[in-house]
Formats: sequence, C-alpha cells, structure tokens
Amino acid sequence: MRTLTRAGALVAVASAALLTAPSAHASAPGDNGDVKIHKSSTDESDQRNEPHVCSFYLDAFNFDGLQQVDWHIEVWAPTGKPKGETVKTGDITLDTEGHGRTADMTLPDGHYKLFWNFDGEKGRAKQKVFWTDCSDDQGGGSTPSGSPSASASASPSASASASVSPSGSAGVSASPSSSSGTGASASASPSAQGGSGGLAETGSSAPVGVLSALAAALVAAGGYLVLRRRKVSQG
Repeated sequence: MRTLTRAGALVAVASAALLTAPSAHASAPGDNGDVKIHKSSTDESDQRNEPHVCSFYLDAFNFDGLQQVDWHIEVWAPTGKPKGETVKTGDITLDTEGHGRTADMTLPDGHYKLFWNFDGEKGRAKQKVFWTDCSDDQGGGSTPSGSPSASASASPSASASASVSPSGSAGVSASPSSSSGTGASASASPSAQGGSGGLAETGSSAPVGVLSALAAALVAAGGYLVLRRRKVSQG
C-alpha cells in the first residue's frame, strides 16, 4: 500500500514537471521580446511591423529590462548587391521595461534583413526582412519652376509734315504716336497745285522753306529801316 502511494506521488511530480517545462522555457530571459521595423513617422508605441519603408527605425518590445542588444542589417536577395553584405550596424541598451528604439536611418532602395542579437539569447537572433523604397515618398509630380517673363515694347514713331505754299507761308507740324513698329515719315506738299512743278517733297525741304521766308522778312525789314533813316536825316 505504501509502495503504491509513493509511486502515485512520483507520477504526480513528474506530470507537474512536464506541464510546467514549456512555460518556463517560453519565459526564459531574452526570448520573450520582439523587434519591429517602423517608418520614421510611426509612433514607437505601435507594435505592428512595417516591412515597406523609406526612412525607418528599429523598435524593440517586451525584452528584459536593461538588455544589451547588438544589431546589423544585411543586403538580401533579390537586391543586386551580394547577399549577406552588411550595410549597417549598431547597438542599444533597452530601458527597464525592455523597450527601446534606434535613431532614424535610410538605405538605398532594395531588400534587406535585420539580425537582432542580445544578452541571454536562446537560439538564433531575432530577424526581420524589409524593403526600402523612397521613390513614392519623393512624389512623381514635376518640380514647379518659376520662369517669370516680362515683355515690354516701346515703339514710338514720329510723323512730321511740313508744307510751304507758293504765297510764301510755311507751316511745320509734328505728331508723335505709339505703334507696334518704329518709323518716321515726313512729307512736304504745296498748298496750291498746278504749273510745271512744285517744291521738292522731302523731309528736309520744310526747314529750308521756313528759313527762306524768315530771311526775306528780315531783308524787307532792314530795307524799310534804311529808307526811314534817310527821310529823317533829309528832313
């Protein structure tokens, strides 16, 4: 009877040990945490993983407090560089809650794999594969360009006309105007037409006619003054 009792007790102890072993292994130090890939714009309290990023950081959750972590990132197929080439490395000490994040970082567009190694690690490192693609973040629209243009045109044209009549009177008129082209025109036309010919119809003939008329007037005035002086002296 005592033998059966002892055998039953041993079986119970063995059963309890088998039932508690998996839970003890699951909560072993270092194995209960995880690391996530986050866009730089994602809050560090968000525990989702984002495998498609441009600028990004590494975010750790549920590790042991003050755990030491070393990490590195390798190029991964199908990116053209040789698989396994390390492109970034770093280390971080997690806070007392087993949480921590790295600084923001970038990589050339491609496929990569994160390896996360830590103190108390059981088995292989934590791993995450992800893509970087910054073409969508940069936008596909054309860059606005400022090309101010100013156009101004000033094309004053002056037209002048001069006319001299056979009676001895002369007139000159000028009228500036603005038009799309530039040019100048001058014409001289007699006030009375007829006879064998007229005055020369050129732009320079008008000043000649005016000067001739003024000269004739001066000569006449001079002759008048001479005659008057003679009469005064004789009287």
